[in-house]
Amino acid sequence: MTNPRFVPPGTGWPEDPATPATPVARGPQEVVDLARDAPGLADLCARQSVCRACDRLVEWRERVAVERRRAFADEDYWGRPVAGWGEPQPKIMIVGLAPAAHGGNRTGRIFTGDRSGDWLFASLHRVGLAARPTSVRAGDGQRLIGARMAAAVRCAPPANKPTPAERTTCLPWLAREIADVSPYVRCVVTLGGFAWQAAWPALKQAGYGLPRPRPPFGHAAELEITSPAGTKVTMLGCYHPSQQNTFTGRVTERMLDDLFTKAKSRAGM
Repeated sequence: MTNPRFVPPGTGWPEDPATPATPVARGPQEVVDLARDAPGLADLCARQSVCRACDRLVEWRERVAVERRRAFADEDYWGRPVAGWGEPQPKIMIVGLAPAAHGGNRTGRIFTGDRSGDWLFASLHRVGLAARPTSVRAGDGQRLIGARMAAAVRCAPPANKPTPAERTTCLPWLAREIADVSPYVRCVVTLGGFAWQAAWPALKQAGYGLPRPRPPFGHAAELEITSPAGTKVTMLGCYHPSQQNTFTGRVTERMLDDLFTKAKSRAGM
């Protein structure tokens, strides 16, 4: 395809969860309704992947898909919301803030196609939570093992900063996804302080019991929360493997490996 505004549903993009018949949310109330009424996790992810509820985010993600970065000028961009991805019955749920403009917005998979994702998937592979050490783009054969990941905001935001209103609009997608996998999840890992904050209302909306006040974020911060069914679940904070953090040594391979090894232990894996 040539300079698409976005990849239309059902046109053969690898791992596209949607079809031309997938309903599209065009405002905050429709996000609430479509998230609530999705018949299952697969349909929920399909609906996430075609959402058009936030005008600023729609304009930005599609403009990036047309203008592109020089290094990716010959590639087709996903240019749509990036749905949750991984096992449907995970023991570990990994939550980030939002896809990157030339990462997930390009590749169609969260934490894929940029330096942060390179660090993340290499660590997940080393500890046995990913089948491959790299995640290049949707359809590359990568898969998560006992884990699932999603972003609090499904569209790449300008300057990597979604507005409070955009975070609120996107909240029902994450809350419903967390609720659907809650019977299986025994550990929730948040990547970065913003994800730690954004996961809180989603967990509450999904029916989790949470301590009050919210504990401060930190790398390896650990607390106990309670699933909707009353099961004890561990929540772990993890510094985001951004270039700023990895270049300065604030995050090291050992730190990530230790964190995800702990997540596996807390999840009983």
